[in-house]
Amino acid sequence: MRGNAESHEFIRAADLLDALRRLNDAPGAWTPIAGGTELMVAHAAGRLTSPRLISLWGLPELQFIESTDESLSIGAGITFGDIRHHALIHAEFPLLTRAASWIGAIANQNRATLAGNIVNGSPAADAPPALLVYDAEIELVSLRGKRKIPYADFHLGYKRNVLAPDELVFALHLPRRFQKHAQYLRKVGARRAMAITKVALAGTALLKEGTIGEIRLAAASVADRPVRLLATEALLLGSTLSRELRNLARECLLHEVKPIDDIRSSADYRRHVAANLLDEFLLQLQPATAHEETA
Repeated sequence: MRGNAESHEFIRAADLLDALRRLNDAPGAWTPIAGGTELMVAHAAGRLTSPRLISLWGLPELQFIESTDESLSIGAGITFGDIRHHALIHAEFPLLTRAASWIGAIANQNRATLAGNIVNGSPAADAPPALLVYDAEIELVSLRGKRKIPYADFHLGYKRNVLAPDELVFALHLPRRFQKHAQYLRKVGARRAMAITKVALAGTALLKEGTIGEIRLAAASVADRPVRLLATEALLLGSTLSRELRNLARECLLHEVKPIDDIRSSADYRRHVAANLLDEFLLQLQPATAHEETA
């Protein structure tokens, strides 16, 4: 069954204040839409139930990429095409650049926004694992003001988040302290391009004389939301890499993740692929050791 455009009211916000006023005056009545790459798919399939849509596309207040010595701020209206071509993001946050290259075709990348990818809340979304291992903060805005929370606290469950009915995502903030970290991101899908994630794993780590001084791990399609793998991180933190440690980390991850069976993969497949990706990342942290062990 295809959607019927006449069953929806669609308006364009004059500016950010106009959008916030409408959300404030009728909480829950309006569904914000930016690039529309997800909502239009739902509409075409007859699954778009939101009767009233308000467009945020092109609002200048949400279209910025700004940096200080401490952080990089990405406005909610920035597209994945913008991210792919931004020199500072490419240099310091290459995992986000790589994730941006996975968002459908080029046309999708030039419409889909970072905030839309996040708010849509898919457990298989491409950007969240990178944002999680970069310790991103998310900034929300309403007529009541702005508030920042760790991005790790944003998702509450499948397609659920902390946004109040009168709030919008304003920006993502990434601390500029990962240049010396080892960084890893890999996605497994049915094909090399334009594929929904079966499993994805991101990681950042900092070794000090062979000991893991910092480590962050995040994954997609292994739970009801994008998640940090906190138990596996805790096992690895402060330890010296070895075959035994990698095996322990693998077992920890197998118990920590909670994937589901669906038409793309089985839960068992997802668990074991996630464990394989973790092992690949840990091996890459010590190339010499990895060569000796796998020779």
